Amino acid sequence: MGKLACIFPGQGSQYIGMGKELFLTPSGSKALETAREVLGNEFISLMEQGPEDVLQQTINTQPAILLVSVVAWQQLRDVGIEPDFVAGHSLGEYSAHVAAGSLNLAEALRVVRIRGELMQAADPKGEGGMAAILGLSSEQVEEACRIASSHGVVAPANYNCAGQVVISGDKGAVTYAIEVAKGLGAKRAIPLPVSGPFHSRLMEGVGAALRLVLEKVSWQPPRCPVVANIDGAEVLSSARTISTLVEQVSSAVLWEQSVRHLRDLGVDTFIECGPGKVLTGLLKKIVPEAKLLRIEDQASLEMSLAYLKESR
Repeated sequence: MGKLACIFPGQGSQYIGMGKELFLTPSGSKALETAREVLGNEFISLMEQGPEDVLQQTINTQPAILLVSVVAWQQLRDVGIEPDFVAGHSLGEYSAHVAAGSLNLAEALRVVRIRGELMQAADPKGEGGMAAILGLSSEQVEEACRIASSHGVVAPANYNCAGQVVISGDKGAVTYAIEVAKGLGAKRAIPLPVSGPFHSRLMEGVGAALRLVLEKVSWQPPRCPVVANIDGAEVLSSARTISTLVEQVSSAVLWEQSVRHLRDLGVDTFIECGPGKVLTGLLKKIVPEAKLLRIEDQASLEMSLAYLKESR
């Protein structure tokens, strides 16, 4: 029998009312109370009612997505289903560590709120940018960034799947890289509405500040391996947990490589836990042969549990 991995989404999957049905479950209700204690009533009403532009702010988006993602995973835990591996895309790596038992939900919410504050404040003048490049190989995108680096810092930030790489850096260099990429035959090159040059070396100061926060957390060794964004390899110790999460802020997210590594480890079933279906969409391109499940609401939960009970 193949192995099971839970995967957790990053920023961009948020929407008002996400997790509403899952919060009605016993573990969901308990998690909501934890979030209320850590982040206050205003945060809970923001998740339930908006306004959307405030929810979209990095400082709010990060804890909101983590909360819903953890509650989705808890539905599996509550019926005795444990993943063999976990992984998350950027922010989702924190949700993965909660699922692996590296830290508890209250600490995770506190940490990602601070991470969101640090990331939001990293580019106050709006001098950084990101863009999605579609239809080129990773090597071609790297070449476009090399050519554009005469205009400033720019490099791949997310290797999402074949033909979809996000770049990040100084706004001028990103804009120039978009033009180069189009010249190399990119199908589309789309500037992203983000508040900073995330996953680029312009974020190294954030990583240094984040390290001080992470070193105060009472980390536990993960119960199951967490596959890290920075190198697509397993994290099995608390020391490596801290170093991977610090480096992650200013390094590329190797998502395609992480998923391929999970497949090589014997994973044939992936469950996306949390809002949206961004990761499921990427996995269809990376591992089309795998069984892909989701937990986002009551319907997707019931469908996933029915499949898992039959097949395992």
